[in-house]
Amino acid sequence: MACRVAVIGGGISGLICIKCCLDEGLEPVCFESSDDIGGLWRFKEEPEKDRASIYPSVTINTSKEMMSFSDFPIPAHFPNYMHNSLIMDYFQMYAEHFKLLRYVRFQTTVCSVSQRPDFARSGQWDVVTKNRQGQEERHIFDAIFVCIGHHACPHIPLKDFPGIETFKGKWFHSRDYKSPEEWLGKRVVVIGIGNSGGDIAVELSRVAKQVFLSTRRGSWIVNRVGDKGFPMDMRFSRLTHMLTVILPITLTSMIGERRLNKRFNHKLYSIKPKHRLFSQHPTVNDELPNRILSGTVLVKTNVSRIEGSSVMFEDGTVEEDIDLVVFATGYTFSFPFLPSSVISVSENKTLLYKYVFPPTLERPTLAIIGLVQPLGAIMPISEMQARWATRVFKGLNKLPPVNRMLKDIKVTKEMMEKRYVTSQRHTIQVDYVRYMDELARQFGVRPKLLRLLLRDPRLGLSVLLGPCTPYQYRLYGPGQWEGARQAILTQWERVAQPMKTRAVPEPPSSRLPLLLALSGAVLVVAAVCAGINLPDLLASLSNWRMYVPKPFLHMV
Repeated sequence: MACRVAVIGGGISGLICIKCCLDEGLEPVCFESSDDIGGLWRFKEEPEKDRASIYPSVTINTSKEMMSFSDFPIPAHFPNYMHNSLIMDYFQMYAEHFKLLRYVRFQTTVCSVSQRPDFARSGQWDVVTKNRQGQEERHIFDAIFVCIGHHACPHIPLKDFPGIETFKGKWFHSRDYKSPEEWLGKRVVVIGIGNSGGDIAVELSRVAKQVFLSTRRGSWIVNRVGDKGFPMDMRFSRLTHMLTVILPITLTSMIGERRLNKRFNHKLYSIKPKHRLFSQHPTVNDELPNRILSGTVLVKTNVSRIEGSSVMFEDGTVEEDIDLVVFATGYTFSFPFLPSSVISVSENKTLLYKYVFPPTLERPTLAIIGLVQPLGAIMPISEMQARWATRVFKGLNKLPPVNRMLKDIKVTKEMMEKRYVTSQRHTIQVDYVRYMDELARQFGVRPKLLRLLLRDPRLGLSVLLGPCTPYQYRLYGPGQWEGARQAILTQWERVAQPMKTRAVPEPPSSRLPLLLALSGAVLVVAAVCAGINLPDLLASLSNWRMYVPKPFLHMV
């Protein structure tokens, strides 16, 4: 009898779980409360209650090669950083290619999930759902995937902003922001310098009279465009990851900070934080420095009080006639359909082994997918979590004893608290390569570097020195994909293709500089052997242009 698996949520993590269930011969049923797939990335004109919401201009912060599913590369002609509409197109392609939509029940809400009376023996769950007609249905499932994300419940700490009830303008959370047009000529305060806060401040600054960006502790600003114009997140290889593990974090932070300050001096722009680069999730924003430089965005300290139409800041300054306050203050997560005995959340913290499994369940038949905040792309991480969890559900992989899982959770928690500044956004933080490898080891799909370097040097060097793209985790083990090698070897071609929008002539090559250099070297050697005074000779050579005919000077 097939193992029936409930997948709660039809966003990207939900689609991945359906596909991974099918790969392992399990029987998935996905419950999606809305009328379409996509979750966070599906744009809606009006925000929906208890659902993630984005604004029309949102472009993803991770490049297409780093965010691709490991056995379904994003089409080569797609841009490297995709608009939300193109991300939805890719998700639709993925769902259609693997025939996933037939397993999704749309407009169906999960009301409750509880353990069956014989859970210790069977590991089964009772699930109550409500369909589009409002009728309740009861189901029995052998396992549960929870894929509801963590961008649905806005966090607005109003107690930290005394006087907000007297504010004469309008205020809302960044989740409710849609477009800048209605704020033409207005004065705006944006609170929070994460990715949403930075993006909204930049967009509003194009139409607003003035935007003030309030930050409690500042931030390091990372550009999407890396060295030589390649995607920034493709600069990091397994080799660079190894170096970050070996070297002290203070040293790697110093190196990274120096590179970022070469683009713009964070202190000069009043945005430099007290903490080091790798002690905080950086903000990805290409335009914010330009807006600060032009004065359309002014960086301010934390808001201390709001009175009427005035906003006061902790440095004692006051800005009058404020029309709008946007709270880009993050989100909280919870699992309202699950009993606290299964999983409890306090201050955005919960106990999960490898951020996936509740450690004290008698049977490991419930997994949380996508509840991480990575320094990198989340789609491949959700996929890796789901690949591992389906094998655990099927009994092909075992979890450690409870005491070992609790110890692992404790060590991970202490490591994160030691590294990161205390913040709600850092409770589910992971490093992309480290965490992907950690999950891959659980079921034997981590790339075997030494074997690759010996048997297939070209591929081995690409894996070691190139970006850690998701295809690396399809080279070996369960779920091995025959197209993985080719996908890795052609990844840079897919990066380049969407930018080849016109033919660029190559400059004529010339060997004259090389010939002159070789001739000069021979001349110096001959002069020394002949006893000619070397300083006199070098002085003559420094005026070499006088000996070159004018028509040839442009070639040198």
